[in-house]
Amino acid sequence: MSEDKGYSGNALDCLKKNNVKVGDSIKITADLTYSGILMPRYESSDDKHLVVKLGSGYNVGINVDEIQKIEIVSSSEVKPEQSEERKEDPTLPKILLLSTGGTIASKVDYRTGAVTPALSASDLNEAVPELGKIANIDTEVLFSEYSENLQPDHWTKIAEKLDSLANSDYKGILIAHGTDTMHYTSSFLSFALA
Repeated sequence: MSEDKGYSGNALDCLKKNNVKVGDSIKITADLTYSGILMPRYESSDDKHLVVKLGSGYNVGINVDEIQKIEIVSSSEVKPEQSEERKEDPTLPKILLLSTGGTIASKVDYRTGAVTPALSASDLNEAVPELGKIANIDTEVLFSEYSENLQPDHWTKIAEKLDSLANSDYKGILIAHGTDTMHYTSSFLSFALA
């Protein structure tokens, strides 16, 4: 995403003057103090406002003429990917992270504020690298659905997958699952795998 995505005129000048890019975590002092992530704008948007996604999840538009100060809390610069693959520690237990979708396995579309099922199980593993210090983590995407869309066929696929792994060398299996119907899935699995 380019640093000026959707910004032009006064708003773009304000961003450049403060070395701020879309995706940066910022703190803006105006009539109030606002902290959040600088969001992109539609190209047809006016040039008088910056849009910030607050910690609450709401977006707020701030008039650039009223901004007294912008501080960068953290940069959105992409860190280079690690070229080395993580080595397994034979002294640690082996765990499978099985992704089924849901918000936990989704990405935010900052234009709309909506989430789409997009993260893979390995993305989740990379998001919490500390897991690699307590276990050797394997990842697999079983499917990528919001939990409210899961049906008994999905529950059966999860149960069949878990049953096929019952005699594997995994010491545990974590299932990434959306919260809306997690209780249905867990109830089904408790009976299906008993």
